[in-house]
Amino acid sequence: MKIAIAGGGKLGLRIIEVLMGADHSITLIDKDEALLQRLSGSMDITTVAGNAKEVSLLKEVGIGTYDVFITTTDRDEKNIVIGATAKKLGVPKVIARIRDPEHMNQYEFLKETFHIDHIVNPDRSVAEEINKYLVEKYSIKGGVLHAGKVSLLEFGVDRMGHLIGLSVSKANEVLAAQDMRLVALSKNGKIIIPSHECMGDVLVDEYDEIYVVGDRDLIDKAAEKLVDEEEHTDLSRVMIAGGGKSGFYLARMLEEFGASVKIVEADKERCQYLSTHLHNVLILHGDATDIELLNDENFTEMDAFVSTTGFDEENLLLALLAKQAGIEDVIAKISRESFGELIEGMGVDMVLNPIDIEASHVMRFIKGAQILSSQIIQGQAEFIHIAIGRGMSLSGKPISQLKLPQGLTIIAVQRGTQVILPDAETHVEEGDRIVILSLLSESFDLEKLLKVKHGLFG
Repeated sequence: MKIAIAGGGKLGLRIIEVLMGADHSITLIDKDEALLQRLSGSMDITTVAGNAKEVSLLKEVGIGTYDVFITTTDRDEKNIVIGATAKKLGVPKVIARIRDPEHMNQYEFLKETFHIDHIVNPDRSVAEEINKYLVEKYSIKGGVLHAGKVSLLEFGVDRMGHLIGLSVSKANEVLAAQDMRLVALSKNGKIIIPSHECMGDVLVDEYDEIYVVGDRDLIDKAAEKLVDEEEHTDLSRVMIAGGGKSGFYLARMLEEFGASVKIVEADKERCQYLSTHLHNVLILHGDATDIELLNDENFTEMDAFVSTTGFDEENLLLALLAKQAGIEDVIAKISRESFGELIEGMGVDMVLNPIDIEASHVMRFIKGAQILSSQIIQGQAEFIHIAIGRGMSLSGKPISQLKLPQGLTIIAVQRGTQVILPDAETHVEEGDRIVILSLLSESFDLEKLLKVKHGLFG
């Protein structure tokens, strides 16, 4: 598949990394010649120096011969114009990054008017995942995800106290009697997906949330006993550090839920914008790292604290402060993988990387019919339902030969009406529907796994 990308920022480069896993032909267009020179030496891509807004440049690269065009420059208006131009020149699928709330209020109008097939917005995606985590946690504890006849159930391990202290492999020996399998754990907010090789090394601890998979009918019955369906309404106070786009989107969502929200924002002009566009949210002009300010605003009495500033270092510090203050739910937006690992070690409840989330969304859209459904879990992992079609490289092989990376596993195979909980020797066959559980950081390997032989997609 021929794919062109305009914009070599963080999102553009992450998308390239993911798509390179399936032998796509990729062209990157950017005005920064020094950046392109560095990338051409380290990535197997074609680089074009220039402004993607110029019709002559797009015609010169033969943009009409490409299958997909993705525009991820730093300006919404530019992405809209570039995307519309590429569509006019004959590209079948156009994806554009559009971030501003004013534009997102007319989402469908923009798509229809400018013939953009898919819009990506990392800021809104992060806010949606945080909102989903908080609202679901405080409204319905635990839950079930469905994929055809396969279901994934999440619950606190205290509901199956006999599993505490066991290794994952031993726990699965117990669960086998109920035709279920433990496939992932959430430890201090970090999701762990054990491979077949290391299941004996991962222990189930007292405060873990666990994820078990099985036939849909069986899981639905188990959920009646294991999931707390009682509604809670105690999410009432949330503080957000950072009034940028992510903070704005999240505040608006939580406001609609009925929570009392405070935003701490250092930029005075931005505070004025927030106060104009958010009606029932308290906007505080100040530095979120100012302990005196936090104490004045009853920081320690918050049900949740979310750090979405534009600086990873600041989000790291604020998450540590919030955790030390005893706030129950602490969530941080972190763009650098190394910081994500560090912050998880502090016991922060949720760490999200907006670039990983949006790169995953782009890949799902490009895959089209191959991906029957996908659902993100805690902003860190993905529950993916996939149809195995003709020529896919993983068909006809036992799972042991697929060389799956740590953090990605095939948790179920649906063959007709039969649900198979696979082992290392289970073969995936054409016509099967498989369910994969994958960390978002493994998108590169997932793309390689799903490629069609000879690099052709159908």
